[in-house]
Amino acid sequence: MTDDTFPLGDRSVRRIGFGAMQLAGPGAFGPPRDRDTAIDVLRKAVELGVNHIDTAQYYGPDVVNDLIREALRPYPEDLVLVSKVGAARDTTGRWLPAMEPEQLRAGVLDNLRSLGVDRLDAVNLRLTDGEDAFDAQLEAMIALRDEGLIAGIGLSNVTREQLVHAVQRTEIVCVQNSLNLLARESLPLLRECQELGIAFVPFFPLGSAFGGVNRLLTHPDLIAVAERLDARPSQVALAWLLELGPNVLLIPGTSSLGHLIDNMTTRRIHLDDDARKILDTISD
Repeated sequence: MTDDTFPLGDRSVRRIGFGAMQLAGPGAFGPPRDRDTAIDVLRKAVELGVNHIDTAQYYGPDVVNDLIREALRPYPEDLVLVSKVGAARDTTGRWLPAMEPEQLRAGVLDNLRSLGVDRLDAVNLRLTDGEDAFDAQLEAMIALRDEGLIAGIGLSNVTREQLVHAVQRTEIVCVQNSLNLLARESLPLLRECQELGIAFVPFFPLGSAFGGVNRLLTHPDLIAVAERLDARPSQVALAWLLELGPNVLLIPGTSSLGHLIDNMTTRRIHLDDDARKILDTISD
C-alpha cells in the first residue's frame, strides 16, 4: 500500500477510481446519449490509471455493465470491479427495492452475466429505509461469498450501528455512503471505517443536480477557493475528500472525457491552510 492506494478486500486499488452510473441515460436509465463516447471514457479511465470501477446491473438496466464489458474485456489483471445489489428497475425506470435473499442472489448473478465474469471483487449490499431483515440479508451475502461468486462484501447507505453489527458477523471490505462538502452526516462512519481498516467510498462526492442545480459545485466559497488555487471546483471538492483519511476511495462519475481528466488530476491539487479553513466551514 502507498499513499495513492488502499486495500479493498484482498486487492489494492488507487484512491481515485471511476463511478460508471452516469454512462447510462438520464436517471441511470436507458442507453447513453453517445455510446462511442461512453466507451472512450471507460478506456481512457483505465489508460489514466483507474483500477477500481463501481457499477450496478440496474444502471440501465444492463446498459452500463454491457458498456464496461464491451470497452474493457478482457479485463486488465489489476482491475477491480465492484457492484451493488438491493434495488431493481421497472419498465419506466422507477427504482424498486430488491432486498429479499433470493433477490440479492439474482442481482449478483445478473451482474456476473452482464459483466462477463465468474466472480465479482466486491458487492455492496445497499440498504433502504425501513429494512428489518439485515441479518438475513447478511447471511445471503455471506453465502454468495462462500460460494465464490463474490470476493468481498460491502455495505451501502448504512448507519454506524449497522456497520458495527455487520463486522461482528463477517468481514466487510468497504462502505459506500453519501459524503461531500455539503453532506457530512457520514463523517463519524468514515472514522469508524478508518479505525477498522475498511475502505470508505463516498457516493455523490460532488453533490448532485437533482432538482436542477448542483448546490455544491455552484457554492460561492468553493468557487472562490478553486479560483485562487487555479483549479476547478470539482477538483477542490474531491481533494477535500481525499484529505479526510487514507481509506477514502473516490469514484467520481462522468460521461465526459474532459471531466474525467479533471477528476483524475485531482491529486495535483494542494489545499493550503486557508483553503481548508474555508472548506471545513462550508454550509448551505
